[in-house]
Amino acid sequence: MPDEFRALELLGRTPYGRVSASLRALPFTTIARHVVTEEGLLLLRLHRGYGYHRALDGSVVSYQADNVTAGEPETWAVQFTGTAGVVCPGPADHDAFGRTPALADGEPFDPVFLHIEPVFAKVHTLTDVPAFGYVSSG
Repeated sequence: MPDEFRALELLGRTPYGRVSASLRALPFTTIARHVVTEEGLLLLRLHRGYGYHRALDGSVVSYQADNVTAGEPETWAVQFTGTAGVVCPGPADHDAFGRTPALADGEPFDPVFLHIEPVFAKVHTLTDVPAFGYVSSG
């Protein structure tokens, strides 16, 4: 799957993305820290206090990350769709996430980790993107 390899390479360039699923048939999206392991797997770190990991565990999810705010001449977006599962990462993978945020919505950040087994990966690019910022219509 060529897009999967390119997607994983691009994900290594940005630390955060958004994971989406449904909770009681209602869609939701939340921010997540991600790392690509040495084995080429996608791991996510979320705040356990949100409770989203319970809805994500064993569910089909979509994970999206991009460089939209980077101001680069080529803008890219990566999307993974697959099954998520709660995991306990090994020490090297745990360390790859770096420092844990201190607070989430004013409460101590309690990390929980998920792995996404990709079924579908897609990369979209926009080339020669105009200067970042809003353009006045006149």
